[in-house]
Amino acid sequence: MGEKQLKREISLFGAFSTVMGTVIGAGVFFKTASVVSFAKSPSLTIFAWILGGILTLCAGLTSAELATAIPKTGGAVKYIEYTYGKLPGFLLGWAQSVIYFPANIAALSIIFGTQFIHLFHLSNGFLLPIAIGTGLSVTLINLLGTKTASNLQSFTLIIKMIPIALIVLVGLFMPANVEVSLFPIKAGGDAGFIQALSGSLLATMFAYDGWLGVGAVAGEMKRPEKDLPKAIFLGLTFITIVYVLINFVFLKALPIEQLSGNLNAASDASNKIFGPIGGKLVTIGILISVYGALNGYTMTGIRVPYALALEEMIPFSQQFQKLSKRYVVPYIAGIFQFSVAVIMMFLGSFDLLTDMLIFVMWLFNLLIFSAVLILRKKEPALNRPYKVPFYPIVPIIAIVGGLFILITTLFTQTILASVGIGITLIGIPVYLINQKVEASKIK
Repeated sequence: MGEKQLKREISLFGAFSTVMGTVIGAGVFFKTASVVSFAKSPSLTIFAWILGGILTLCAGLTSAELATAIPKTGGAVKYIEYTYGKLPGFLLGWAQSVIYFPANIAALSIIFGTQFIHLFHLSNGFLLPIAIGTGLSVTLINLLGTKTASNLQSFTLIIKMIPIALIVLVGLFMPANVEVSLFPIKAGGDAGFIQALSGSLLATMFAYDGWLGVGAVAGEMKRPEKDLPKAIFLGLTFITIVYVLINFVFLKALPIEQLSGNLNAASDASNKIFGPIGGKLVTIGILISVYGALNGYTMTGIRVPYALALEEMIPFSQQFQKLSKRYVVPYIAGIFQFSVAVIMMFLGSFDLLTDMLIFVMWLFNLLIFSAVLILRKKEPALNRPYKVPFYPIVPIIAIVGGLFILITTLFTQTILASVGIGITLIGIPVYLINQKVEASKIK
């Protein structure tokens, strides 16, 4: 019996909404502090957000070709496995299981705690307990079943658009507290332009993260060859405009010194724009947005080690395969993910964790972009319902942008990059030892 085919019911607007929901998260509220701390000037800050949007657009358009050509459950892991083999595919799954998803959960739990403390004027000593409690509560919600987690996601998806809309619409028309000069584009302080640009560009990538999932709806679209590129282009262009406008509002609301390194910048800017009470209400909206993003990463993340375990690709696969009897959720994977996240909460800050997870993911993103070029040459007859427009220019832009981020990060944040690469490479002996163990079981 053949596999059941997914129904093709998603329209252009449905795909556009999916792009918006997948990419817009909590990052835009909190990565401004990091972008500004690297750029040290309004002009380079805005330029970094625009450049990040263009790079994300090229990345989304490129990866979507693989999503339609290799429509297998597992997404990016399967694209890499199909093109390069089992080990590289496993390494992505490994990196997602021990770095990407736990680091996202740790970082967002920390930022939730930071905002909560700021909102209610609590002592910094409460940061870690609140962060751990937040991450634990979301994990428990996900252990109550996919339906409960999905309902929470739907609710927060609507709520998270409210603070974004308010900040942009009201902030743009408020009198400027600070003059914002967009030209000439230059770095402030003593930093060189390339160093400042690379650090600020890497920081924007966390806010744009999520684009890799936009091609996942291709198999359920009515006309993927026409509507998918339109949805990606319109969705990511709109997101870029929104992100640039939010940062413009922040820059005109607060002096650059108050934005740089200030994780409460969005809350402080909201107080300036809306006054103390309005600012608090917007901050509550931001907290709900963070909680929703945390839920999204938790819900997706626990299924990665579970999927690897089903193929007996990780140690203790039998345990990771276990589903709870009542809610049918991979609870061992959920406990593992939360445990790794808690360790990360003790070891890293929000910016350190987010920069590391983005650096590691872009190592694999490069492989994905390159896979489009490789498969075009190796398998020209492969069925491609959608082909990346302006080939090969768009994939090459994505590859060059990715190389710039990775190479400059290696030089400017060497320890961070080395730790990320090191943890990823630990996956090689894990894979090889597990293969031997599985082979001996068969004998």
